[in-house]
Amino acid sequence: MASTACIPPAPAPGDAVGLRERARGALLGLAVGDALGAPAENMKPSEIRARWGRITGYVVQKPAGTDDTEYAIFSGLLLARYGSALTPAHVETAWHEWIADREEGPFRGAGFSERGTLENLRRGLAAPISAQHRHAWSDGLAMRAAPHGVFAAGRPAEAARLVAIDGSVSHDSEGIHGGQAVAAGVAAAMAGASTDAVVASALAVVPEDSWTARCLRRAMTAAHLGERAVRSAVVIGGYPWTDLAPEAVALAFGAYAAADGDFTDAVLTAVNMGRDADTTAAVAGALAGAARGVAAIPAEWASAIGPARGSCLPAMAGHHVLEVADLLTRAAGEVRHEAPPPDHTPGPRADAVPEDATAPDGGRRPPRTAGQTSVHAGASEPPPARNGTLATGPGDTATKAGA
Repeated sequence: MASTACIPPAPAPGDAVGLRERARGALLGLAVGDALGAPAENMKPSEIRARWGRITGYVVQKPAGTDDTEYAIFSGLLLARYGSALTPAHVETAWHEWIADREEGPFRGAGFSERGTLENLRRGLAAPISAQHRHAWSDGLAMRAAPHGVFAAGRPAEAARLVAIDGSVSHDSEGIHGGQAVAAGVAAAMAGASTDAVVASALAVVPEDSWTARCLRRAMTAAHLGERAVRSAVVIGGYPWTDLAPEAVALAFGAYAAADGDFTDAVLTAVNMGRDADTTAAVAGALAGAARGVAAIPAEWASAIGPARGSCLPAMAGHHVLEVADLLTRAAGEVRHEAPPPDHTPGPRADAVPEDATAPDGGRRPPRTAGQTSVHAGASEPPPARNGTLATGPGDTATKAGA
């Protein structure tokens, strides 16, 4: 396994695959994987084959991201606002303002780990006590970890530090380790690291004797044998819940490694292994998208991804993952004292938005820069935003096992 010391520095914006293209690839790849995997969630490979044969593309009329995409947008917006200065207090406040203190329809808020967190926050508990519940080991942090890797491109340890701060409100132990592995892997991929170095970066930031590390090593040992071998090496047979962080993260990295970083193969491998297929495919898509850039994502898959519907988090309705990728690229550039890409006109910092800004439904809205836009896949420049407003989405319910 390659050493993390071999990871090249983050590429300059003018490189063949620059930071902006990698950032867009990571977050659009996450959303694409999420949408491709959602119909296969909680299914066995035999059930997938019986229904669709082998999934090779979208199998629903109107594909869309699930809680994985909306929580990644949530974390991305928060990170774009605070950057490396992010604290548990910032995260806790955002959970209150954007999720816990809002009225929600039936089962809004996603899986068991999120529900446990919301119940604790509404009882007045604060981080890290708010993360102490029965599902703190879920992959709910791993599914929103990619933005931290995008922001900390080429700095896996920093990505792992930031995602642990994010996760301190909602996760503990193996749930944190899973998020750290994903964030570090994406950070390495953002710097153009090899597939082996991406995996090595993930392993370097989690305890060697952790369940997450053991699962990752088993997945890597089996990766050259293909998806069936990876699944057999990692899946916890007989366990009813599919959102166990060590398993889901290892399946995602195993799919990425089995495909040697190819975007299409990585995502479809994750999808066809079933289990928590939306999350595993989202993570595999984030890793491969960061490594290969947004151009590696098939156009027909990319074009189907629109702004978030707010089905899980109403406050995220109208935000597009490409918008978040651009905000993170800009924020990271400011940290590095670099000029933004030449086709961008800098807007004010996200924290320039008044704290008491309200959405049309009367709730607090997430911070938005004055130039923030809703972005459509494949567009060279974002179209104008919808008057900077938020809309609530349809009242969909969570479908995750253990959710």
